[in-house]
Amino acid sequence: MFSATRIVPLLVALCVVASAWAGGAWAAAGNALDGIVVKVVDGDTIHVRIGERVEKVRYIGVNTPEVHHPARGQEPGGREAWDMNRQLVGGQRVRLEMDVGARDRYGRLLAYVWVGDVMVNAELVKRGYAQVMTVPPNVRYQRLFLDLQRGAREAGRGLWRRA
Repeated sequence: MFSATRIVPLLVALCVVASAWAGGAWAAAGNALDGIVVKVVDGDTIHVRIGERVEKVRYIGVNTPEVHHPARGQEPGGREAWDMNRQLVGGQRVRLEMDVGARDRYGRLLAYVWVGDVMVNAELVKRGYAQVMTVPPNVRYQRLFLDLQRGAREAGRGLWRRA
């Protein structure tokens, strides 16, 4: 049987190890990390320096056209989505808000990406450079994203621009 005198020090030690692993970057708000964007891969993927490591981060809830798809090459709107993402986050300090699932099948960190008070995932949808792509269990902002997409489509913004 475990006693409180043994469990408490064990829990403290686990918290210290977890904090060190995260580079001390866990935000006080709970399930968030702070870092600096070191590369914008495309419209929905970035590389972020968190402490001493760099994480490949995939935006939750959205999808943008590909810039470098292995089979299809560059998709229409891919360059524009990448450029908008670069304008929003390039070289910026970001806060990565997690949801239920932390990583995708490719090992990428899944996050809602914030620059100050702006959630980049939502901003890309609002401006029409991303479409909603809900992958449960990460559904925290699904309704917001759907509303923003409807507005972008109706206004003909970004990828919804009328020719």
